[in-house]
Amino acid sequence: VQLMESGGGLVQPGGSLRLSCAGAGFTFSNYVMRWYRQAPGKERELVAVISGDGGATHYANSVLGRFTISRDNLKNTVYLQMNSLKPEDTAVYYCNADRGSLYPALNYWGQGTQVTVSS
Repeated sequence: VQLMESGGGLVQPGGSLRLSCAGAGFTFSNYVMRWYRQAPGKERELVAVISGDGGATHYANSVLGRFTISRDNLKNTVYLQMNSLKPEDTAVYYCNADRGSLYPALNYWGQGTQVTVSS
């Protein structure tokens, strides 16, 4: 099982980035996908969630209206489009694959990708 994030980098305030997370080794469409982030000295926080079929999404209040989560189950990839970025969005962003509460062992993490918002 593998989750590989990409797309992070340095961007100026107000700019945009699109993160990708490619999954392998599991039935991607059976998993709820989440993006988390962790800033230095802070706890990891949930950013966005998308259901297995992509029909339902949920966002943290801090990113609502600026970030969009989506997925392409044919490509086994989940995306996070980040617009109007702020310095407080600076963090390592992680994707997570979750099969659900009936399968607690089927929960996987990527290695993270750094997003830095700075002028």
